[in-house]
Amino acid sequence: MKKKIILAGGSGFLGEALASFLAEKGHEVVILTRRSSRTGENRAQVRSVRWDAASLGEWTSELEGSGALVNFTGKSVNCIYTKKNRDEIIRSRLDSVHVLAEAIRSCSNPPGVFVQAGSLAIYGDTRQLCDENAPHGEGFSVEVCQLWEKAFFDAELPKTRKVLLRIGFALGKNGGALEPLMNLAKYNLGGTVGSGRQYISWLHIDDLNAMIMAAIENEQLQGVYNATGPAPVTNKEFMKTLRTVMNKGWAPPAPAPLVWLGAYLFMRTEPSLALTGRNCVPKRLQEAGFSFRFTDLEEALRDLIESR
Repeated sequence: MKKKIILAGGSGFLGEALASFLAEKGHEVVILTRRSSRTGENRAQVRSVRWDAASLGEWTSELEGSGALVNFTGKSVNCIYTKKNRDEIIRSRLDSVHVLAEAIRSCSNPPGVFVQAGSLAIYGDTRQLCDENAPHGEGFSVEVCQLWEKAFFDAELPKTRKVLLRIGFALGKNGGALEPLMNLAKYNLGGTVGSGRQYISWLHIDDLNAMIMAAIENEQLQGVYNATGPAPVTNKEFMKTLRTVMNKGWAPPAPAPLVWLGAYLFMRTEPSLALTGRNCVPKRLQEAGFSFRFTDLEEALRDLIESR
């Protein structure tokens, strides 16, 4: 059944990938954005509507009678964690959840499901295997995730099912998490980062899109799910596989002090993003019968890189 699906904050990498996926299946897609969308495919079925992600406006009418709302809104964590950036990271997430919940409550025929993007960062920096019941970690990123999830689940939406996906390291074409790593490997800099023992809980963008579609269509899905693949690998394994797929040989490792220096001086981002990781599995999705297209890292990378 064709649906009208609202993507809040849908003009980023994940949102545009999902918009194209949904449009190809014949759904009507409305992107709520503060900037113009780059999605070029299936334009007849994808349109953008302006919002400020913090206050009600004309955009709220788009939710009336829609099949689903998916929220990707939030300032990118790919930055240096100054006080200003920390405040914006938290505020952008909480404000969007609050105003979307308020908009849903204003509808006489609200969306059937509210799918919220979260993060595996809630588990902190750990090599222990983490399913949805694993303890939370410590630090700023964990605090952000906890506040984010609390705002989502505290919202009273009696007519709307709620699903929160803790999204892992999503691999896709032309952007996202894979692009900077490919650039490093391209210039023979794709060696082990830091100790190399930190885990990367990866998933192919096609599987992520299918997970979101399952959350929309399967009325039995509710609550928190780890949105990641079933076969996490260490950073050392990931970079070795990436070099193999890109036909690159050995590359020098990047020790932690060098990563700290490069992150702050050249990449203008937080070094912990590269030096920490988590070993997560999608236990609840697997129990619900979700079937993955890509469970082998090399196969997933070849699909994305060799078809570029």
